Amino acid sequence: MEQKKLKKVAIIVAHPDDETLWAGGTMLSESSWECFVVCLCRKSDNDRAPKFFKALSILRAGGIMGDLNDGPEQTPLPENEVKRAVLQLIPDVHFDLIITHNPDGEYTRHLRHEEVSKAVINLWAEGRIVTDELWTFAYEDGHKAYFPKADIHASCYHLLPQNLWDLKYSIITSTYGFEESSWEAKTTPAEEAFWHFSNPENAKQWLTQGGIAL
Repeated sequence: MEQKKLKKVAIIVAHPDDETLWAGGTMLSESSWECFVVCLCRKSDNDRAPKFFKALSILRAGGIMGDLNDGPEQTPLPENEVKRAVLQLIPDVHFDLIITHNPDGEYTRHLRHEEVSKAVINLWAEGRIVTDELWTFAYEDGHKAYFPKADIHASCYHLLPQNLWDLKYSIITSTYGFEESSWEAKTTPAEEAFWHFSNPENAKQWLTQGGIAL
């Protein structure tokens, strides 16, 4: 019997745990996906880096880490530096789907999330990374009014089955080691949402309009 071809999916994030918080349930539910996670920060973090690879084993994904500056002061990085980091880490293959951060981030605010999103969208528009479609995470926190939640107006919005949310929560608390009282544990969304783009021109236009849905 002919084996079903797996969908090649790259998830490009700023930090170890972003892949789980914003897309972990979707990754776990999509058995036809062959996932590769590109994490641009914390390669030299002796605590977070090993946990990242343990999380990937649960998510059935491969991955790689980089070491972009990620200090608490969030010093802005030149876009070319972020682009260069993406190109150095991402496999040089044609992906069926790339998933990354939202240009406005997922909460108020983390500069690295915003920078990674803009770099990935522009790399796609420039033809320097190749994918059939691009998804961005779709979450908001009402300008810190509440924990980040999935945007019900996004292209895709779905409630995770309880067993998948339980596993996702376990990755955040048991694998990454965040306390149940932590922001990360309290944030862990039970719903996941994404904006979908099938061509780079639309994604680029959306970026220049500040993430306003087209």
